[in-house]
Amino acid sequence: MVGPSSSHTAGAVRIGYVARTLLGSRPVKASVGLHGSFAATGTGHGTDRALIAGLLGMRPDDMRIPESFQVAEEEGLDFVFEEIRIPGAHPNTAVIHAEGEDGRTVRIQASSLGGGRIMIDRIGDTDVHCTGEKPSLIIRNQDSPGMVAEVTRMLAAENVNIATLQLYRERRGGNAVMILETDQPVEDAIAQRLRQVEGILEIRYIPQER
Repeated sequence: MVGPSSSHTAGAVRIGYVARTLLGSRPVKASVGLHGSFAATGTGHGTDRALIAGLLGMRPDDMRIPESFQVAEEEGLDFVFEEIRIPGAHPNTAVIHAEGEDGRTVRIQASSLGGGRIMIDRIGDTDVHCTGEKPSLIIRNQDSPGMVAEVTRMLAAENVNIATLQLYRERRGGNAVMILETDQPVEDAIAQRLRQVEGILEIRYIPQER
């Protein structure tokens, strides 16, 4: 990793990288909110540069991290920072709202837990609580009988084993979210077939870190 801090630098790079991955295209605009220790000491630890480095596709061992602001200018990424307060959030928390060159947007809230580990707490308005260390499917769907069974059946048919499964819903019969961490990568073709299932509204995928 490029220091000085595994939590404030390496973890921050990973948060930015996950945001770029979920965005699915080259980011052109980003608004970054820093909470707690990230806001208080982030500049000295390079947290701001690390988050932008991740958005640019850099990994924690990329020697260009200290120059990420310059790289962002060269690649056409406009960004702003602000201090925010999130009641009950981990002290090393960032909220990134990014827009890609194709017009898509993503908003994530994530925290750096130390040792380069992170926790993705929210994507959009959805609580997720996943680490991104395993391939992860985040599926927003209608809350109807058989949805979980259909998704798990389709993954099993492709020999994809589910490591963890979390379920959330707004209310009975409303929108729900499945978060599946898997032992194997989920190929694009599998994700495309899942998108065709009636009742599935959106799928986001975080590939396994290399």
